[in-house]
Amino acid sequence: MAQQPITLIGGGLVGALLAQQLAQHGFAVEVYEKRPDPRLAGFLGGRSINLALAERGLQALRTAGLAEDVLQRAVMMRGRMVHTRDGDSGLQRYGVDDSEVIWSVSRGALNMLLLDAAEAAGVRFHFGQSLIHADFDQQRIRLADASGVERDLSIGMLIGADGAGSAVRATMNAHSPLGERIDSLGHGYKELEIPPAGELPAAVLQLSGGHDQFALEPHALHIWPRGGYMCIALPNTEGSFTVTLFLPAQGAAPSFATLPDATAAAAFFNEQFPGLPPLIPRFSEDYASHPVGTLSTLYLDRWHIDGRALLIGDAAHAIVPFHGQGMNCGFEDTVVLANLLAAAPNDSAGVFAEFQRVRQPNANAIATMALENYIEMRDSVADPHYLAKRELGALLATRAPEHYMARYRMVTFTHLPYAYALERGQAQDALLEQLLHGATRVADVDLDMAANLIRASLPPLPPLRHG
Repeated sequence: MAQQPITLIGGGLVGALLAQQLAQHGFAVEVYEKRPDPRLAGFLGGRSINLALAERGLQALRTAGLAEDVLQRAVMMRGRMVHTRDGDSGLQRYGVDDSEVIWSVSRGALNMLLLDAAEAAGVRFHFGQSLIHADFDQQRIRLADASGVERDLSIGMLIGADGAGSAVRATMNAHSPLGERIDSLGHGYKELEIPPAGELPAAVLQLSGGHDQFALEPHALHIWPRGGYMCIALPNTEGSFTVTLFLPAQGAAPSFATLPDATAAAAFFNEQFPGLPPLIPRFSEDYASHPVGTLSTLYLDRWHIDGRALLIGDAAHAIVPFHGQGMNCGFEDTVVLANLLAAAPNDSAGVFAEFQRVRQPNANAIATMALENYIEMRDSVADPHYLAKRELGALLATRAPEHYMARYRMVTFTHLPYAYALERGQAQDALLEQLLHGATRVADVDLDMAANLIRASLPPLPPLRHG
């Protein structure tokens, strides 16, 4: 029996990678993307211009044969460089050494690389095509081009990889309610830019501790935690940094509502992030021209309509960006779905149900951990008790490595299911609290006793799969 053709809506990161993998498995794949081809029109901004690539995403790229190409275009980040209010900074490593790092990648460059790879595998892309309606009973969709001209198409199975504002999800929900819930964080974000070091005065670079073409240490994710809000900065390959301010959207100062223009924002930055404004010479232009982005978590009861339509990636489970796992989770989705479809190409209903059964608990778990990580990044990284727990955990990881691994490492550097990492992390954190009794002095803890308690209280970790 011939394989059912696949119609994929969305040619972004997840859509392009999924399309390539499906084509490698022999499927005929047609992709419809509402934006123009970024390789011809240039990448359209408005969203994060760089992202954190971790082991889960890397493994998906290895499966597709693309990991090395991507890493050549990425900047290694060893950990969080935490900048305090008094101007001090210090690196908090993500992993044990340079074998456990994350990578800053350009969204636009990565998207274009994935599009090229998918086309090389036989995928056909149709750009400037917006989904406006789907008839799931007749298996037909209606598309509109950039000038508003509409056309109807017959389709095979439909997969929506069209992001958090998914048109596929909207049409599915109209046909058969999916149990959609969108939880707004109540915080927004705005992006600014630190240019390459060559564009900044020497006196500014001397104060910031610039490195070669970078104005800051390049191999770190920089964080300026300030309790209820924060700034972060990720390096780009050409030497710039993307700076993102996260702040409550409304309410008393500080919030975006109380910073209506660049003048108010500059005064706020000079007070709260005094080392940053000299590094952002186009601060006023950036602040005035870049919109405030919204932050929400998407939950669905159902990701599919029997075997006719399925949602994947952000279209099914968009999360806030504070664990750097949105893209990685979506990439992990693509491997699971492609393998399931390859094993049962003519049972889309069974495959879609199994995909949701496997992935939904993990998507919910990383959504929870991403929300928790916002509090950690903006507040806890400078909290003495948090730092004591972190230090004690690192010591236990060396004394009882078969029983203890920091949750961040489980999420970022292994393929252990997100749901397992969440549950195990909660159990480990309870033991760390018990050992510290609310104190901040690790020196007061009997480490042999602590390691024995961990071994007695927790089963061994499952076999760890690294790349």
